[in-house]
Amino acid sequence: MAHPLSRIIDQLKREPSRTGSIVITVFGDAIVPRGGVVWLGTLLEFFESLDIDSGVVRTAMSRLAADGWLTREKVGRNSFYRLAEKGRQTFEAATRHIYDPPPSDWTGRFELLLIGNGEDRDASREALRNAGFGTPLPGVWVAPSGVPVPDEAVGAIRLEVSAEDDSGRRLLSASWPLDRTADAYLKFMKTFEPLRAAIARGTDLSEADAFTARILLIHYYRRVVLRDPLLPESLLPADWPGRAARALCGEIYRALLAPSEQWLDSHGTNERGPLPAARKLLERRFGA
Repeated sequence: MAHPLSRIIDQLKREPSRTGSIVITVFGDAIVPRGGVVWLGTLLEFFESLDIDSGVVRTAMSRLAADGWLTREKVGRNSFYRLAEKGRQTFEAATRHIYDPPPSDWTGRFELLLIGNGEDRDASREALRNAGFGTPLPGVWVAPSGVPVPDEAVGAIRLEVSAEDDSGRRLLSASWPLDRTADAYLKFMKTFEPLRAAIARGTDLSEADAFTARILLIHYYRRVVLRDPLLPESLLPADWPGRAARALCGEIYRALLAPSEQWLDSHGTNERGPLPAARKLLERRFGA
């Protein structure tokens, strides 16, 4: 295994267990473009490369299914998983946020959502965060005008506000912890720059290592970018690290895509046999 990838895996081992989160990354990045269904054995083989015990993976899968993110189908003694309906819209919004370029047609105004107390607030919180909304006060959510409002928040009171004056900029500052997000981007780049450099030097990665590196790349990038509202350039500091982090992630991703897909060709299985080929959409990620 290439040394930079070993260091990334070692870092992962020092963190609290995030097996369920990595499962979500695998589905969103690799399985959904190939039909959305995968055999548990494929997942166990991948997690073995991270030295994560099969029992831990099975427990994470059961929890995700119990929470309504995945559904399981048994065929004989084999288990196959797919995304549940609950997770589809969240995945679609997250996919756009991770892989598509930031919007450039900002109108200079912001969407303000007011959500009352009760179940609606709890149900909408995670969906709004994943859609890029920030919250300056409980029950108040803000995003650049034009950001799609998730179904979980369709009952909110909707207003438009301007961010051109000082009060608008104070609203932005209170809604998003940009300093923390900037620090997280810098940490991401520090973690993955050695891998980019190794690939640029021509360091060979096996197909299995390429798939592992690709999943960990998106796993770490997703944790940062889904908390980034992708604000218009005019509202960001001149040295905003999000631009460099996206460029770094895209460069590594494009280099890993072909060999990682070859690993899936050989090892990915659903209830009918080998996984179908990935959709063309996969090739357009990060402008690939």
